[in-house]
Amino acid sequence: MPGTDMRLSLGPMQYFWPRERTLAFYREVESWPVDVVYVGETVCSKRRELRTADWFDVAARLVDAGKQVVLSSLALIEAESEVSVVRRQVALGKYWIEANDVSAVQLCRENGVPFVAGPSLNVYNHEALALLVEDGLQRWVPCVEQGHALISDIVEATRAAGRAMPELEVVAWGRPPLAWSARCFTARALDLPKDQCGFRCIDYPDGLALATRDGDQLLRINGVQVQGEHIVDLSPEIPELRDLGVGLLRIQPQAEGMEQVLAHFRQALASKVSQPGLARRSGYWHGVPGMFTGPAYIGDS
Repeated sequence: MPGTDMRLSLGPMQYFWPRERTLAFYREVESWPVDVVYVGETVCSKRRELRTADWFDVAARLVDAGKQVVLSSLALIEAESEVSVVRRQVALGKYWIEANDVSAVQLCRENGVPFVAGPSLNVYNHEALALLVEDGLQRWVPCVEQGHALISDIVEATRAAGRAMPELEVVAWGRPPLAWSARCFTARALDLPKDQCGFRCIDYPDGLALATRDGDQLLRINGVQVQGEHIVDLSPEIPELRDLGVGLLRIQPQAEGMEQVLAHFRQALASKVSQPGLARRSGYWHGVPGMFTGPAYIGDS
């Protein structure tokens, strides 16, 4: 409901880091001011520095630290071995599941496990949202391209139909994921076969930068995922998000500067008025094409 106190969540790690770095990151998360933490591999099943059992161990430690933990599934499930990982997550029975693929929705529905509709699970109208609620949906994370107008329309249509809205979570910080593919873009960029990639993603802790022929930074390649180059920041939109009924703001993990980002969002949440951001404002959110260059943000040049 509008005016609800907002909380912070930490999204699943999108990049591929060495095992010890990943475990050290989540040990730090235990003391960070976030309320909900998503854990698990969402991009590529070949990234196996941490096994499924290791992710369960990370989840247990975070619960002991007072966090709500959600186990995240792959955004692109292509093989039975990948389905089996979701089956293990569901069978554990301790946590909600972030369903980033319809296969995960089906397994949650069959086993009566509550789930979150992740940002790669396309939900573009209130009827689709209602069907997912019947299946056990507890929280909805819209796609990054769904801006204020479209989300507002879905919320209003849901309420007009007399249906309860699931908790609403919005991706508020990070490089926007734009596409997933069966092809590995990182392997392609390095002239390697996908099946013999050498796990080279691990060399790029924030993805591989891709520039135009004119030298302008445009995209980040992250294995089978393509992201926008520029981090987008919805912190200046917090008053508007609060009025919309958003309950959770998702911060996407990055290699450096996470504590500064979280401190900034905590300060912005405590304010009654819009605060300047740390990065670019989202053109998607404002419904404008291209890179949004609206009101100034910290670091604008």
